[in-house]
Amino acid sequence: MTEAGGSGARLTDAQRLDWLRLIRTDSIGPQTFRGLINRFGGAAAALDAAPRVAAQKGRSLVLADLDACKREMDGLAAIGAQLIALGEPEYPKALRAINAPPPLLAVLGDIAVLSRPMVAVIGSRNASAAGLAFTERVVRDLAAAGFVIASGLARGVDSRAHHASIGMGTVAALAGGLDRIYPPEHVGLAQDICARGALVSEMPLGWEPRGRDFPRRNRIVAGLALGTLVIEASRGSGSLITAKYAADEGREIFAVPGSPLDPRAEGTNGLLRDGATLCTRAEDVLSVLLPMVGSGEPPLPLFREEGGKAEQEPLWDEFDLLYEVSVPTTMAGLAFDEPVRPGPAPAPTQPPRSAPQDPVLRVQVESLLGPSPVALDDLVRASGAPVAEVRSALLDLELEGRLERHGGGMVSLLPKR
Repeated sequence: MTEAGGSGARLTDAQRLDWLRLIRTDSIGPQTFRGLINRFGGAAAALDAAPRVAAQKGRSLVLADLDACKREMDGLAAIGAQLIALGEPEYPKALRAINAPPPLLAVLGDIAVLSRPMVAVIGSRNASAAGLAFTERVVRDLAAAGFVIASGLARGVDSRAHHASIGMGTVAALAGGLDRIYPPEHVGLAQDICARGALVSEMPLGWEPRGRDFPRRNRIVAGLALGTLVIEASRGSGSLITAKYAADEGREIFAVPGSPLDPRAEGTNGLLRDGATLCTRAEDVLSVLLPMVGSGEPPLPLFREEGGKAEQEPLWDEFDLLYEVSVPTTMAGLAFDEPVRPGPAPAPTQPPRSAPQDPVLRVQVESLLGPSPVALDDLVRASGAPVAEVRSALLDLELEGRLERHGGGMVSLLPKR
């Protein structure tokens, strides 16, 4: 690519607007964008030529509206965000090395954090209390060793990873625009992240995330980091999609083992079976990644070539100059064009309760438990409920024969009989 691509030079304002208009044009994704820039030497020339090239392929191409792109740039400036082009000095080096990096990355927060080495920490949205406690412990140790924590701002493991590293550096990749936080209850967390970290997105302002946008976001999470740590993941979860992207790009994969009786451990145990590095403490990650930091360069992507192109599932309905891309209707069970409809916002952290034995809390405590023993303190922190009420919920479970008590005040969940 010319212009900023790979040179470290900065785009002019006019060039940045041309880049934005080109990537915002329907049927132009990262691969087509790169092909057009390489063929015509710049975004302005590519904009002039793209409709003609598309017509030669028997397709029509309507360029993105110029005024809409100007409004997007003005909107980003109004909220204090920056639009970084691939190849500019601030663009994350590790992300630049992936197969389909975003040509433009919108960043809100401390842009300097993108130059530091990162570890992606991801896992189940419905995480166990033990998984959340481990997440907080390992993330604090990784952050203390100098790593920025990258994740996807999702519920469960992702949000706990951001909370644990918020004072030392964390980056959240969004599936929607920078002004469309998902899930909506994480708006406050997103604002806190911007203080010493950053939000990043390749999507336009005002963009509501759809199903197909989450795998796109996952590739950014994996691409930002030298390695990806998966703490809990059920079979077929989005965390495994992120791990697959990381593996395809030659990045390190770490997985936390779990009980074979816990569905939330099926994915991580499967990763370990397939060759991921076992992680039971931060040192397991640091021993592998710290030597890479010293080298100063991210690992190169490992492509499986077939017929002259990388073998991977496309994320865009692209008109490509090199080859035609057929797009499946789903990817890993996610409908591409189905809008994401957020469910009702969760209850406040400590909702008022009229009775000490709240059935809602009892269900919540049960969901936080698993076959692995967990401490009462961790259950209290994960649930946000008073100690007495958590004890009451545990007593209910014990009377039902669902609770097993261990030494040191630890408890675990027994299967239903």
